[in-house]
Amino acid sequence: MNEKDKQKLIFASNFNHQLKIHGKTQKDICNLLNVSTSTVSDWSTAKKYPRIDKIQAIADYLDIYKSELTEEYHNQRHNIDAIKIPVLGKVVAGIPIEAIEEILDYEEINLELAKTGDFFALQIKGDSMEPRMQEGDVVIVRKQETVDTGDIAIVLVNGDEATVKKIKILNDGIMLIPFNSKYDPWEYTAEDIEKLPVKIIGKVVELRAKF
Repeated sequence: MNEKDKQKLIFASNFNHQLKIHGKTQKDICNLLNVSTSTVSDWSTAKKYPRIDKIQAIADYLDIYKSELTEEYHNQRHNIDAIKIPVLGKVVAGIPIEAIEEILDYEEINLELAKTGDFFALQIKGDSMEPRMQEGDVVIVRKQETVDTGDIAIVLVNGDEATVKKIKILNDGIMLIPFNSKYDPWEYTAEDIEKLPVKIIGKVVELRAKF
């Protein structure tokens, strides 16, 4: 890891940790600094490093030293080799994922995975993906608009809340397949995909079961 990437990772880890212990959200920082949600998201996921004046403003707001955001401490308990991503309760068409305020929790993913794209986590609702995925489980999702047959994806249908389903690519459309046999697969033609619409927003790369 080069020094620049390490600096971004240290800041991201410290930033997420300080927000959590002070009971603040990324939205609070957006309002404080008058910056976009995507900018703050990039800071929190080690994609970008904020300007020094922004760091100082955040430190002043949280009533901490600037070094508590920028320096690595040997006794810090949070993991600087990982980044935190939000666990969302829902994803709705037309709302950028970075702007969704229904954040239930945070999950950590390692740096190597984080470098492969943009990620979020989603809590499973309902029983359509049982027995493999139970209600309350969390899936780690990489944002992408295309997947292959056999992949498990997050899909928006008709502008409604996102659903988690196994994908089968058809000659003239797509099939969304539940794991639970009491539910029938959903099949959509190319025309349906365009008109409803049906939109893939991410690929599930990991399941984290909750007990």
